[in-house]
Amino acid sequence: MDRHEPEAEALPPPGYAEVRIVSATPEAARRVADVLRRCFVGDEQRSYPAPHGGTRLHLTVDTAHAAEPARSWLASSRPPSGTGHHTGEP
Repeated sequence: MDRHEPEAEALPPPGYAEVRIVSATPEAARRVADVLRRCFVGDEQRSYPAPHGGTRLHLTVDTAHAAEPARSWLASSRPPSGTGHHTGEP
């Protein structure tokens, strides 16, 4: 088989996506998986060694059901209201 040909794999059920994360460290791969799990309901991740000492994580996410209410980048980048100083405070 040519290394550039995609492997023959079973497709996930409709509404689901298989996600593969390859990273030099397990911590970086877990951080990416954590972000995905905040957006989509997903199954338990599976961890495998990657070439050259890296880490490869596989997880299946349900793209039809959000895990948390989605917030825009702008809304999530602003500090929560009510956390700053009030008039007359030092």
